[in-house]
Amino acid sequence: MSKRDFYEVLGVQKGADDAALKSAYRKLAMQHHPDRNPGNHEAEAKFKEINEAYDTLKDGQKRAAYDRFGHAAFENGGGRPGAGGFGPEFTSSMSDIFDDIFGDFMGGQQRRGGGGAAKLRGSDLRYNLEISLEESFEGRTVEIDVPTLVGCTTCDGSGAKPGTGTHTCRQCNGHGKVRAAQGFFTIERTCPVCQGRGQMMDQPCTDCGGQGRRQENRKLSVDIPKGIEDGTRIRLANEGEAGLRGGPPGDLYIFISIRPHDLFQRDGADLYARIPIAMTTAALGGEFEVPTLDAARAKVKVAAGTQPGQRVRLKGKGMPVLRSKDVGDLYVQLDIETPQALSRRQRELLEEFAKLETEENSPTSGGFFTKLKKMFEA
Repeated sequence: MSKRDFYEVLGVQKGADDAALKSAYRKLAMQHHPDRNPGNHEAEAKFKEINEAYDTLKDGQKRAAYDRFGHAAFENGGGRPGAGGFGPEFTSSMSDIFDDIFGDFMGGQQRRGGGGAAKLRGSDLRYNLEISLEESFEGRTVEIDVPTLVGCTTCDGSGAKPGTGTHTCRQCNGHGKVRAAQGFFTIERTCPVCQGRGQMMDQPCTDCGGQGRRQENRKLSVDIPKGIEDGTRIRLANEGEAGLRGGPPGDLYIFISIRPHDLFQRDGADLYARIPIAMTTAALGGEFEVPTLDAARAKVKVAAGTQPGQRVRLKGKGMPVLRSKDVGDLYVQLDIETPQALSRRQRELLEEFAKLETEENSPTSGGFFTKLKKMFEA
């Protein structure tokens, strides 16, 4: 049976670029993978065909030969991909697809052979920082103490004792990977002896024990901007753990939490405060002062006849908006307190007032009880 055109196998045009080839290959390989289709010989055959096509077209020289001569370019032992089952070419392409598909789930730390030491990015760190509402209002610089792994200065991160050398790992012969046959597949994994380095140290560094990193508490200054909100995350690039074998460091993420305030509650850029006032102040009107976060005071005017729960808005007395010149407002909710422990004279005055009170003085309650009386009489 004649072979299908490799471009047709992958479902791409002849002039498709590398990205289109890889995308098509990944989709088809996942669809027809034997692990997803156990016992399906047709899927197995398609999986081989897909890998053979991709292994040819991803290689610039092989693709040029195929475009010119077609399948004849690889006949008679001429480098035909996949000859004799799953050879080294198949293993290589499978390594590519697994790296592409699963690499992101491993933090992007793809390993490569070839005898070179794999440089791995350091881990990201999290630091929880609690600040006050006043600090969020004003903004400030905070110094934090972060326990982390830093590169060893004695061995410059290599892990080897200064003045000593390295030798090729006997387990993987310097490749950093070992292969093992497991039934239908050849599995390639990181060498457990050299951890992917391909090289072994003659003597480990005495300061870091051969890790190339050591534990240290670092003091860092963090700028807290004005108006920062609870739950905000600040990223400090390259301030995380040092990378392995000279790899780049990770990042440090600072998560901000704001302590509850004794007076104010925050909603975005606005502040809210509940202030109790006397019944007489609510009835006759008046004013009082409240503290503000800028260490000043603001006057709150109470209109005569103020009802419980009414709010007074103090414009521009709230929180600054992050990275903006805008400022929120302060809303003062007035909670009217009913007097207690009345003296005889106070009671007499209130009883006298009650005799003089009309529905106009208390329109809401007066109107309600008038309606209620009519309901009883009906």
